[in-house]
Amino acid sequence: MTASGPDSGGIGSRIQHFRQQHGLSLNELAERAGVSKSYLWNLEKRNEDKRPSAQVLFKIAKGLGVTLADLLDQAPTVGDPDIPPSLREFTRSRALTDSDVRMLASIQFRGDPPQSVRRWQFIYDALLLSRGFDSEVQRAGQDEI
Repeated sequence: MTASGPDSGGIGSRIQHFRQQHGLSLNELAERAGVSKSYLWNLEKRNEDKRPSAQVLFKIAKGLGVTLADLLDQAPTVGDPDIPPSLREFTRSRALTDSDVRMLASIQFRGDPPQSVRRWQFIYDALLLSRGFDSEVQRAGQDEI
């Protein structure tokens, strides 16, 4: 299995894994994806009983902030030649999604990508921590910064 999700289980296990990884409740994901909380619960807990359509899977992936390939457990692009070696090493230490790897690979400062695993970790962790700022802005009903 790839680094994107749990070692076993179906689509429901991967949905739950990504939801928890992103710190989302069932309610939050249901709202983001435009599906019911009970439907998501059934997918996560009784994944063998449900076979969601491609459209629903796309909506859930979008709500989770991952690609459909991530959700379907397709191989990540870590082997992509445009991925710096230090980022490849960092992705092996964390369960990053394909979309996370691509996003990080696009980061440069003054024309150069980060050169160390520690710097990739700092940037990734800072991005995760900064998600709370979006919630503050949404609660205030205005854009800040």
